[in-house]
Amino acid sequence: MKKRIIIGSSLVLIIDQLTKYLVETFTSNKIIKIIPNFFNIDFTYNEGGAFSILNGQIILLIALTIICLFFLNTFYKDLKDTNFKAIIFSLLYGGIIGNLIDRIFIHSVRDFFDFKFFNYHFPTFNVADMAIVIGMFLLIIKLFRKDEVK
Repeated sequence: MKKRIIIGSSLVLIIDQLTKYLVETFTSNKIIKIIPNFFNIDFTYNEGGAFSILNGQIILLIALTIICLFFLNTFYKDLKDTNFKAIIFSLLYGGIIGNLIDRIFIHSVRDFFDFKFFNYHFPTFNVADMAIVIGMFLLIIKLFRKDEVK
């Protein structure tokens, strides 16, 4: 089980870091309109957490991220070993470590997916953010299934 999670989270991490590198390198601070008035590639640096909370508090965000990784191990140990568990923790660990690498080495997180829904401009995000959100959603589903907990 652990081997599958290491491989899965490594894949998420590689995809995250590669997409960040490619967008940062090749967009040259230009907004690339994919679907006009809906979806753009707009490279930005986010010095905060989700929705830019705790902006500029890089040491605190790194510490909170490390605490979250340890906290996740509690859920890991309490859940039955299944393929679903491997997917969940691959997404979570890969995403969390992807953003942690940015915070440690760049002192911000590189974001680039930019969506607008009618008059609402959704905060820009990246592959790691998507992996974390999907992983948390799946973890919540798994926690509510009584047959999944040891």
